[in-house]
Amino acid sequence: MKKPEVYLETKERVLKIIELLEKVHADAKIALNYTNPLELLVATMLSAQCTDERVNMVTKALFKKYKRAEDYAQADLKELGQDIKSTGFYRNKAKNLKKCCQMLVEKYDSQVPKTMAELLELPGVARKTANIVLSNAFGVVEGIAVDTHVRRLAQRLGLSDTDDPDKIEKDLMSIVPRDKWARITDLLIFHGRRVCTAKKPNCAACVLNKFCPSAFTLG
Repeated sequence: MKKPEVYLETKERVLKIIELLEKVHADAKIALNYTNPLELLVATMLSAQCTDERVNMVTKALFKKYKRAEDYAQADLKELGQDIKSTGFYRNKAKNLKKCCQMLVEKYDSQVPKTMAELLELPGVARKTANIVLSNAFGVVEGIAVDTHVRRLAQRLGLSDTDDPDKIEKDLMSIVPRDKWARITDLLIFHGRRVCTAKKPNCAACVLNKFCPSAFTLG
């Protein structure tokens, strides 16, 4: 039988969800390794349809070889592709990295811009990447980064009924307090990796099962 917590108003329920996730995933933070905004931008672009663990393995050598935006902008495309090959879709990623850094050099004095509008002008950069770079590199929060984990959990938790990342972001922004926008991404990602996995969610052990409409069908 469904628990009454499931029927709480969405804004009230999301606050309970965040509170519980903070208790079990206090260590939640971005998993990508980086030391400056450019490295974070590159790593996030490479993380598309690739695990953070794999990206970190690749960038360990990549960041020693390519230290500035100019290095990517002037890189041989085939060589750059080989350097990032194991992240998947490497030809397209290499093209985007090169074009992105060419724009950084030509338009932004080789610096990563600090606004959503400017980041979205860069080749290969969509809102997820822009949100991650802004919040983690500059402490600027303009939205909520929606990756595969955030998308899956937002749907399962009944926080959004669409599959479109931009629409999911808008749905979450309308119910999550602004001061939690950056935090909820890390929390949902960690919960998605540890408990609410894609193939076999562990609903029985999930701290959110009383607040999750999917727990009664998936569990």
